[in-house]
Amino acid sequence: MTPRFALSATVLGTPDPRGLARFYQRLLGWPLRDDTDEWATLRPADGSTGLSFQQEVDHIPPVWPPEPGRQQMQLHLDIEVDDLTAACALAEDAGAEHVGGHEDDDEIVRVYRDPAGHPFCLFVRR
Repeated sequence: MTPRFALSATVLGTPDPRGLARFYQRLLGWPLRDDTDEWATLRPADGSTGLSFQQEVDHIPPVWPPEPGRQQMQLHLDIEVDDLTAACALAEDAGAEHVGGHEDDDEIVRVYRDPAGHPFCLFVRR
């Protein structure tokens, strides 16, 4: 019999789990489920896959775009929004840094770094 697998959360390392959780809570509106100095979790009200934040005292933020010899991005979050202008303004007000973006026939994408330096994209479909 094949075991069942269910992704519970993506975990981001940060020197400040509570602070980073509150940043994403502002963007996503998800309730905070765990809240300690070492660990915080956000999960949608329906209990589906969430985001967790683990304390990493020696966290080295990735760079984007990539640079040889520097910490490379291991993953990034894609967050679909219905109003890109308003979402970008909220993200920047919450502490995100705008670092790029692109447009194609299917979507408009804006690339940001969260307060711990993790890249994430806000996008709207055309």
